[in-house]
Amino acid sequence: MLITRTDLESNENKSIAPYGFRSSKSKGRQYEERKAIYRTEYQRDRDRIIHTTAFRRLEYKTQVFENNEGDYYRTRLTHSLEVAQVGRTIARALAANEDLVEAICLAHDLGHPPFGHTGERVLNSLLTNHGGFDHNKQSIRILTDIECRYPNFRGLNLTWEVREGIVKHETEYDIADADDYNPDLRGHLEAQIANAADELAYNAHDLDDGLRSGILTANTMDQLTLWKIARDSISWDGNHLTELTRHRMIRRIIGLEIHNLIETTNKNLQNTNPTDPLHIQQLEYNVVQWSNQYNDYNKEINAFLRKNLFSHPRVRNMEAKATQLLGDLYSHFIDNPAYLPSNIQQNIDSLGIERAVCDYIAGMTDRYAETEHLDLKVRTK
Repeated sequence: MLITRTDLESNENKSIAPYGFRSSKSKGRQYEERKAIYRTEYQRDRDRIIHTTAFRRLEYKTQVFENNEGDYYRTRLTHSLEVAQVGRTIARALAANEDLVEAICLAHDLGHPPFGHTGERVLNSLLTNHGGFDHNKQSIRILTDIECRYPNFRGLNLTWEVREGIVKHETEYDIADADDYNPDLRGHLEAQIANAADELAYNAHDLDDGLRSGILTANTMDQLTLWKIARDSISWDGNHLTELTRHRMIRRIIGLEIHNLIETTNKNLQNTNPTDPLHIQQLEYNVVQWSNQYNDYNKEINAFLRKNLFSHPRVRNMEAKATQLLGDLYSHFIDNPAYLPSNIQQNIDSLGIERAVCDYIAGMTDRYAETEHLDLKVRTK
């Protein structure tokens, strides 16, 4: 039996609720293309994202712990994959478009520079007088302009819904700026799912990585209400946190979070009874929500992580190093643009030297930035 795009679209029409996006009803791409034979439009977008250079570079970009801290900690790549997995689970339960959610989840962090949020803060400070730096905006620039893989257009020519979902990515750490994408409308259902999946995933894996590193302990975790709920639910006495128990605890926390999010969102959908995707975007609130109780749990986790993990000397030492390293690279390339790769030099006239240098640095992995910094020291001896 052969399943074509037409069959896949037919299956979507049967399985996706009226408020979810159907790929056959997409607003389309900026540049018209012949449709794929065996993939829907959103599946095609997902595949294009996976094959980008920017996606591969996520493997060596910091989430919380630097790559040289060990192979077991999350990177931007593994984070993005975890977000996509959580997002698909939520989308499937709510009869939303799984493929659209997955594409947004996989692309949401493409614009992150090296060294995590520290790198973003450094670049934003360096470009204060030149438009600043925001990884959400950088992600959409990568997908619409910086990646060049096709002869007839720049970027990936993604569908409107994927681009809108990426632009309207919003969590505690990310603020959306959707000037060119119907800023009066909130994110569509699939975008809201991706946002929640991101928050859920980074909270859970930051706790997991913090425990693995030894910075967080079972005793300190007892400050968290959700940790105690998960502990009781697996009948663990809270003593001697083995690796297996840590896996069970983090898995249980993720399960509790997903269950509450799905149940609460489903009640919101029943109450609003949206008849199409636009209906959800016109509401005064996001339908994808946790209950008030779980919102409190998540705020507690965020505050706990800021105090006990992100402020720890092992993490703060990386911030000091990244600030110095990226600042040195930026100043060097501003003063010596001849050292930039030829493709970056070609963009100086159109973008300005500051933005061109920023694009180059933002695309670096942690280890490449460190290598460039070592080369810089050699040049300036």
